[in-house]
Amino acid sequence: MNSLKEFDFNCWDPIINSSLSDQVIAALEGGQVVVLPHLAFNLLPEEERFLSSIWSDKKAKNISLRPNAGLRGAAGSELDMLALRGMIERFASQSQQLISKILPSYTPNLTVANTSFRPFEVEARVSSYRKDDTRLHPDAFPSNPTQGTRLLRVFNNVNPDGKPRVWRVGEPFTQMATQFLPKTKALFPLQAWLMKQLHITKRTRTEYDHRMLQLHDQVKADMDYQKNSPQQSVNFMPGTTWIVYSDQVLHAAMSGQYMFEQTFHLPVSGLKNPETAPLSVLEKMLKRSLIN
Repeated sequence: MNSLKEFDFNCWDPIINSSLSDQVIAALEGGQVVVLPHLAFNLLPEEERFLSSIWSDKKAKNISLRPNAGLRGAAGSELDMLALRGMIERFASQSQQLISKILPSYTPNLTVANTSFRPFEVEARVSSYRKDDTRLHPDAFPSNPTQGTRLLRVFNNVNPDGKPRVWRVGEPFTQMATQFLPKTKALFPLQAWLMKQLHITKRTRTEYDHRMLQLHDQVKADMDYQKNSPQQSVNFMPGTTWIVYSDQVLHAAMSGQYMFEQTFHLPVSGLKNPETAPLSVLEKMLKRSLIN
């Protein structure tokens, strides 16, 4: 299997034609990882000191920046935090610039979400199987339902020691769902309402979110699937940018340290081929709407 599609963009504001943009969209919406091996995010000399886990508050695995909000997961002096925030904001700005250039048809419907800097070594993490990102999974979140909105993510490896970010990339979403969806269950009556009232979820969990979360958990729990399902190992070297719909592509982060990530939200209606979205795939399989 080959889940990767490479493009030779080497700047954050490339000038491309509509045909090339369509190729990027086809790869992303088709469930591939778009890889830009020559697109580095260059730190300023004074920012290189932030390539250390000492800037983490040790409570969160990432240092994150929400739009129009402050840093989360970071610790240091006020001046240090301003500089750290500036570095992360610069990555956010360049990621937005990149997406607007290579995916202009998305721009009217695209929402900029969180930006994160990930300073910890993946292999050192200890967690429950549900939070173990070294296991293949599609992204789904217990407390933050997406209600079918796509999760488009831009990553960049800034490791200063030449160490790759190693991923495993799994089989197409439809094949995984064919195996695991029959094992999932629908929401109980009033379950979504009650979870929102109790602040278990930030907004109403739809049946789509409920099913996706079960797929996420079942895939992670099935060790035979983790070991023997179709998959490939990928080394994203320092200086590489990669883009992926993380709600669609089964992925697992196996090793690596020092990475940036920018999330964008896109409604299914904003896709060129809406039938490729996980929401559309699951609705077709279950033969009913999952977001009402």
